[in-house]
Order: sequence, then C-alpha cells, then structure tokens
Amino acid sequence: MTSSKLPEPMGSPCAAAPREPPEREVTAGGLTRTLAAALFLALFGLAPTIGAEMLRIGIDPGYPPFSDIDEEGRLKGFDVDIALALCARMEASCSFVRQEWEGLIPGLRARKFDAIVSSMSITRKRRRLVAFTERYYRSKVRFVARKGSGFDPAAPAGRTVGAMRATIASDWLEENLARVAAVRLYDDQEALLRALVEGRVDAVFGDALGFRNWLGSPERTAFGFAGEGYRLDEGIGIAVRKEDDALRRRLNRALRTILADGSYDEINARYFPFSIY
Repeated sequence: MTSSKLPEPMGSPCAAAPREPPEREVTAGGLTRTLAAALFLALFGLAPTIGAEMLRIGIDPGYPPFSDIDEEGRLKGFDVDIALALCARMEASCSFVRQEWEGLIPGLRARKFDAIVSSMSITRKRRRLVAFTERYYRSKVRFVARKGSGFDPAAPAGRTVGAMRATIASDWLEENLARVAAVRLYDDQEALLRALVEGRVDAVFGDALGFRNWLGSPERTAFGFAGEGYRLDEGIGIAVRKEDDALRRRLNRALRTILADGSYDEINARYFPFSIY
C-alpha cells in the first residue's frame, strides 16, 4: 500500500446544508427578522437607504454557527450577519437565496443570485469558475475522532474517514488517503457527524471552526480533534461571477470598512471568543 502524505501543518474547508428546497428565494426572514436586522444596522450606522438596490445572496443554511435556520425558519449566523453589514455599507438591501452546497457555484453562474456568502474556501480550482473577494475569515481543516479510538491522522491505513461532499476536505481525502483508507462522503454536516457518532466512520475531516461548534456541546465530550490543523485554501471569501468585477471591488471596499470601523469585530464576538479574521 502507498503511504499517505499529509500537508505541512500550517494552520482550513466549508460545509453543506439541511434540506431546504434549493433555489428558494427569501428575504432576511419576515417582519421580525427585518426589524431586528434594521436595529443592528442602525446601531452601527449601517442602515441602507430606502429604495436601495437588491443584492441576492446565495447561502447554504446548514453550517452553524456560520449559517443556520432558527426555530421560526429564519436565517441566522455569522455569514448572514456579515452579508447584511456589507450590503448596508454598499447601500444595498440583502435578499437571501437558500441553495444546497453543490448548487451554489452553478446557481451563481446561472444568475440565480449575485454573490455567495456561505463560508466558501478560496482555491485555485474554484477560481477557474468564479472570482473571489478578499478573505473575510480564516479556518483550518482538522480530523475529529472518538477519544480513545486510536485514530492517528499520520497512520490512517485501514480506517474509514468521512467528509462533506464537494469541499476542499473531500478533495484532499480523495487525492491523498483513498489508496490506504476508505473515504465516505456525505451531503450535509448533520449526516457526516451522525456517521461519526454511530461508528460508521472512524474520523471525520473538515472545517475546524464548524467542528468546534459541534464539539462544544456537553453531549460531545466523547469526541475531540485528532492531530494538527492544516491549511488547504487561501481563506474564506465571497464568490461572484468573473464578469462582475465592479461588484467584487465594491464588496472589498465594504469589507475593509467593516473591518476598520469595528462592525466586523462586533459580529465576530457574537460567535467566537477569538478573532477568526
């Protein structure tokens, strides 16, 4: 058997989603959500003008704490709040289009929405299809396994490892471990983590920040990170169509603004006790 080669530890992928009907266009969640978003934006001087342009944001809502759906069916999460802040700085209104992960880039290119704000890793492979803004956060890619299982990322031969389909984590597993370990891919994060809990995989491989949220639950004390974190991307960015460079530049300017005026830090602090930028 050929031994696997792990990347040098440096310090990132993404996620998939619950089964909301794809391509369902929604606003930020009805009157209550609108008022709450308006209050947040007003507090930071971010409120868009009445009659502003509508920017359609593609998002896969199944990746807490970045994107999720609350008990009343409204979108919430870090990505949602970042998108709202950017739209306001651009004097635009956000309309969120819920889309399954694998359909995000095809949907963007088919003009079903104008930008993807859904924790998408910037990679050379994706740059062939879309353009990216500057990063709006960083993450790492890590293994998670049951404590005491003996799973060693440096010696995965004979083990079964799971990942989210169509992510940089799944790409890396198929390219590097498939010859020595069984690789199983799942459509969404819930199914991936359920496979780990039920023992159908020995470990899962994916975004460390997304796993951190899951591991933080009291019922997850039997699981933990295995090995070091690895960087497989250029950070997490907003994807736009290649021909929409003016929009990409506007998003970059808005991103720099919220980084400079403290709005980004306030959003960050809602979800993480440390900076993820």
